[in-house]
Amino acid sequence: MPAEPWVSVEDAARHLVAESVRGGGSSDQARSTDDELRVNKGSTSHRAQLGFLDGERGAHSHATLMIRGITSIFASTSPAATPADYARVVVDENLLGKRTAAARKHTLNNLVNLYAMDPSVPVFRIFRELWEQDPEGRSLLALLCALARDPLLRGSVQTVLETPLGERLPSSALAATVTRQMAPATKKAIGTRNLSSWAQAGFLDSPRKRNRVRPRATPGAAAYALALGFMEGGRGSLLLTTSWTRVLDCPADEVLALVRQAARRGWVQYRAAGDVIDLRVEALFTDDERGCCDGQ
Repeated sequence: MPAEPWVSVEDAARHLVAESVRGGGSSDQARSTDDELRVNKGSTSHRAQLGFLDGERGAHSHATLMIRGITSIFASTSPAATPADYARVVVDENLLGKRTAAARKHTLNNLVNLYAMDPSVPVFRIFRELWEQDPEGRSLLALLCALARDPLLRGSVQTVLETPLGERLPSSALAATVTRQMAPATKKAIGTRNLSSWAQAGFLDSPRKRNRVRPRATPGAAAYALALGFMEGGRGSLLLTTSWTRVLDCPADEVLALVRQAARRGWVQYRAAGDVIDLRVEALFTDDERGCCDGQ
């Protein structure tokens, strides 16, 4: 089944409202839902405050996910590490073994663009905490965080998910997802970097063979996907069908199984009675972050 284009939780909910009106649903119900969305919408600056980056530019103009690098960095720092701590290990201590000071600073800049590297940014803080608690899900966690912050990588999601399992995915297909006007060679380089990142995240068997495989989704990755949907305004069972949960690349029943496991770990709250699902992810957020997610 083809993957759906990347859409925000808010856009998906607005579509449901429009369908309700066309289908004869009450205008009061539609107005109520629209008012709720308006509360959660937030401005571009509000979205950036949570850690999302939008626009036409992205870190994959210069870098890939660099999972080996962040693995070394996170092993040498605590989850509460500050931006200054990350700068110290990358630039001053040269943990990643770069040859020049300029290369170290360039690497740090790429890491900040990809992940924020700042515990005051919810997109990063939750990623970093789940990284510590769910080691098996680290590659997928890194991908989800980078997708929140890099429009160039985010633009390739549909193409990757639509590629049948076992089929070869050429970098040219990912270069074609770059919509900004660029030189062909630049688009080609971005496509190659995107390909490498999807391979690092477990969606390809290797950057060389480039055959599509299914990544290993984990409870931590599922919890993070729900958290990203929550930050975009999703609530309740709507969180199970966002663009973020589609990146888990699992059938709906497997996503539910992962959410139940995440609930047992205390990351989310999940209850179901018949067809009614009560799903809450507030436990992943601080009070201030919850207020920010609600537009307060």
